[in-house]
Amino acid sequence: MLKKGIILAGGTGSRLRPVSDFLCKQLMPIYDKPLIYYPITSLILAGIKDILIISTPRDTAVLEGALGDGSRWGVSLSYKIQNKPRGLADAFILGEEFIDGQPVCLILGDNILNVSRFSNFMNKAFEENDGATIFGFPVHDPQRFGVVEIDFDTKRVISLEEKPEKPKSNLAAIGLYIYDNTVCEKAKSIKPSARGEIEITDLNNLYLQEKTLKCNRLSRGDLWIDAGVFDSFSDASNLIRLIESRLGLKIGCPEEASYMIGNISRQQLLNISKEYSKSSYGTYLKKIALDKFS
Repeated sequence: MLKKGIILAGGTGSRLRPVSDFLCKQLMPIYDKPLIYYPITSLILAGIKDILIISTPRDTAVLEGALGDGSRWGVSLSYKIQNKPRGLADAFILGEEFIDGQPVCLILGDNILNVSRFSNFMNKAFEENDGATIFGFPVHDPQRFGVVEIDFDTKRVISLEEKPEKPKSNLAAIGLYIYDNTVCEKAKSIKPSARGEIEITDLNNLYLQEKTLKCNRLSRGDLWIDAGVFDSFSDASNLIRLIESRLGLKIGCPEEASYMIGNISRQQLLNISKEYSKSSYGTYLKKIALDKFS
């Protein structure tokens, strides 16, 4: 199945000022990797080879300079400027030509995911999608999030509520979405909200009205972090460091994901590892290429 991927890495990064005044948020480190490596890795593991990165006028050139065209990972990276924050659903208006009538997955540039058998999980989600699919993660404080109420037998969404006082479930909607080929027209039909944005909730509600909105639940033991504030950056870095040091395996490593999914060869991975020969990251890539993990 041909499918497209979009990483929305826009916004002003106002919650991370003053650091974000000097540095692109998506290039800030989460332990040993820039933040944007995590959503890129998620899309690669989902089998997506055509990825559009949408960011600000200042940061788009910086990201393109840092990441390039994606060929080193066996994917195609392209870039689009969002002149000002206009809501998450604006991604489908800006990306209409890129999407070109294909199914598309949107992931937010500050979302970190580590899901068991993620490739199988996402391939199945694409295959079963007949409109839109959102993803839910169980939390202990759902009133802080967009809350999803679902029919567990059919996975159909019953209701969506933004930060409700009395949540109908403990499922928080995370920044990962799959849409069919009607998404661009739907996004263009949405009127901006009071804050002047094309809201993703309004887009999802259009699919809800058509009864084609599903929600897939992440499981206990899966990892989801929304790295939008300083505390979550720190927490994410500490957690990633702990997991990687204990297991000896990396999270959010696009080179490894590309090798495991078959986008690049063993020799290509070895060549990349030489570029990082003076860091532990390069040592890790070399071990993966030489199958030195038991």
